Amino acid sequence: MTVPDSKPTNEPHITVLPDPTLDVTIVVPYYNPGDRLRSTVADMVRVLDASGMTFEIITVSDGSTDGSPFTLDGFPESVVRRISFDTNVGKGRALREGLGMGRGRYLGFIDADGDISPEFLAPFVSIMRSMEPDIIIGSKRHVDSSVHYPPLRRLYSWGYQHLIHLLFRLNVKDTQVGIKLVDRKVIADVLPLLRESRFALDLELLVLARRLGYTRIVEAPVRIEERFGSTISLKAVWLLLVDTLGLFVRFSIRREYDPAIAARAQAHGGGHAGGGRTAGAGDP
Repeated sequence: MTVPDSKPTNEPHITVLPDPTLDVTIVVPYYNPGDRLRSTVADMVRVLDASGMTFEIITVSDGSTDGSPFTLDGFPESVVRRISFDTNVGKGRALREGLGMGRGRYLGFIDADGDISPEFLAPFVSIMRSMEPDIIIGSKRHVDSSVHYPPLRRLYSWGYQHLIHLLFRLNVKDTQVGIKLVDRKVIADVLPLLRESRFALDLELLVLARRLGYTRIVEAPVRIEERFGSTISLKAVWLLLVDTLGLFVRFSIRREYDPAIAARAQAHGGGHAGGGRTAGAGDP
């Protein structure tokens, strides 16, 4: 059922997905993006409609105060479903809410700021269909990627990815690019375990998916054209670092996820036999 402008409460987020009735669900979390939100969503509709797939776009306002939710008026509710939080609860929480409502065989998300063109959704779906990985992630470090943003932001990214490798030993080159596409079975298993409410949900998703045996990850090329006003703040960098270290403590030191992971493995008859490797799109 389409839910326009629904208002989630502080109750636990959805942990059981609705029945899959579409090919693709794309979640778009946003906070005060201004007028560019409508053009970004319109581009997504155009790209997905041209693909011939059945799809839905779930936009999630994370307490926006700039009137941007109203710019989505006019889209059919069967195509663009809208969720609005009354207050700012964090990108991670917004994503969890949107993913939990997804009816697609594949579920993904993309940032609303326009840095990454919605044109990449089509090749991501093509890769998912042809290679059948568990997860596809956009990667700034793919050989075919084109990335344009300031040297300081490049330094932040380089340092953060080295920290990720040190803490979690993830065999991926980039975890934080704002476009990902995930097989439904992965979301169904991982969603009930997710806790992150801010910027580290991408990382939490990848860490827990690997722990559950979903290791077939494809890194795909992206083109990032940073727009005016989309620069990352020192506060955002600090919060991401805090959230990352918090995830490390929960996952590796306190092992807070272990009971739920063990229960899900038992429910699957001993665990997910989804071995594989991390690959780049186009790898043999």
